[in-house]
Amino acid sequence: MKQVAHQTPKGEIFIEGPCPSAYLAELVMNSRLTNFRPPEKQKEALMMIADLPEGMIYIARCEQEIVGYVTFHRPDECSRWIKHPRLVELGGIEISADWRRCKIAETLLKVAFSNPVMENHILITMEISWHWDTANTKLDLWAYQKALTNLFGTVGMIRVPTDDPDIIEHPANVLMARIGHKVSKNDILFFESLKFKNRYGDVAGLT
Repeated sequence: MKQVAHQTPKGEIFIEGPCPSAYLAELVMNSRLTNFRPPEKQKEALMMIADLPEGMIYIARCEQEIVGYVTFHRPDECSRWIKHPRLVELGGIEISADWRRCKIAETLLKVAFSNPVMENHILITMEISWHWDTANTKLDLWAYQKALTNLFGTVGMIRVPTDDPDIIEHPANVLMARIGHKVSKNDILFFESLKFKNRYGDVAGLT
């Protein structure tokens, strides 16, 4: 597990990962990590993801408290993306409102994407507007979208057009992707075919 010290105006924190579930069990969640579910339920979800074969959890830790995290795992079994053997999804990133504007999200991503295993995969993130914390950030949807695309752009992710139903449900929703340096041309072509299912029809036969 990699550990990187990160200095903030509020004190030193540590960026750590990939974190095993046993390590996460020893920590507490910041009470304002509520974007997806209540903190204790989210901690259970993080531990579950950490135990998955391709699951990875990176956290921002202040003493014994998790103040931010980013998750990586295989796509949902019901999505088109699960058909791709080299695809991993950045499932969620959250920083406590107590610790925002401290460059924690950028550092979390930088540390996570420095893991050599990322070069073996296509990383995607499905940024869905109804998960965005516009209330606490005081940003409207389009400003929040721009902030997210800029954030993920710092680790080489770019916007990708698609007809995925979750993305096209709202014009602010965004699919972003990064292709690792060790991903084969065939795997890249397969990813391209998955982006527009309605255009190419059922792509299951390409696997």
